[in-house]
Amino acid sequence: MKVLEIKNLVKVYKNAEVDVRAIDGVNLSFEEGEFAAIVGPSGSGKTSLLNMIGGLDTPTDGEIYVNKQNIVLLSPSKLIDFRLHNIGFVFQSYNLIPVLTAKENVEFIMELQGKSKQERKERSIELLTAVGLKERINSRPSNLSGGQQQRVAVARALASKPKFVLADEPTANLDSKSTENLLNIMEQLNREEGITFIFSTHDQRVINKARRVITVEDGKIVSDERKTQAKKINRQLESFA
Repeated sequence: MKVLEIKNLVKVYKNAEVDVRAIDGVNLSFEEGEFAAIVGPSGSGKTSLLNMIGGLDTPTDGEIYVNKQNIVLLSPSKLIDFRLHNIGFVFQSYNLIPVLTAKENVEFIMELQGKSKQERKERSIELLTAVGLKERINSRPSNLSGGQQQRVAVARALASKPKFVLADEPTANLDSKSTENLLNIMEQLNREEGITFIFSTHDQRVINKARRVITVEDGKIVSDERKTQAKKINRQLESFA
């Protein structure tokens, strides 16, 4: 089932000297359960693309359909509500609330959704156990390693039972072991629960795990390859390092 469709997407940033066309006529679609990476050099437009898919930025032109609903047409208040119930986010900088415990950070999204206290408790413990943090549910972010904080962020992203999860450079601040653990957890959740993951990344470790690799250059899709063609993609990406 198709969960996301992007049609003729354009994003132009205006400044004093020249307009910058960050995204230039992108057309893409994603099926339920995909594990995909959007890759490209710095400034290629991959983060801009992810931000518009997630409703964090507004396109200059084009359409973005999530379950056949064009989110570009939503009012700001309806867009906030739509994100809350349909999209999970994992950011490079974790974005955890420092005064809350791991459990409270995960529960926070569900509280905004109006879930009951019991449901929030059960779901948060279930998710934190799934990401290997059962023993750290009462720890605050300052008492967790970077890898542990990012795992809390993944649990929080899944708390709302989203249609898909958008992860913007989720491994950028992690060492190799933490990255491997995090990606294994995400891949397991993807395969067992059918959750769609879309990454924006230049990390080869993420690219190796992805089953679909979409390459962006100068705001355009230059290739869209499945895992069977990943070796060709890997050679192409060596020039981006």
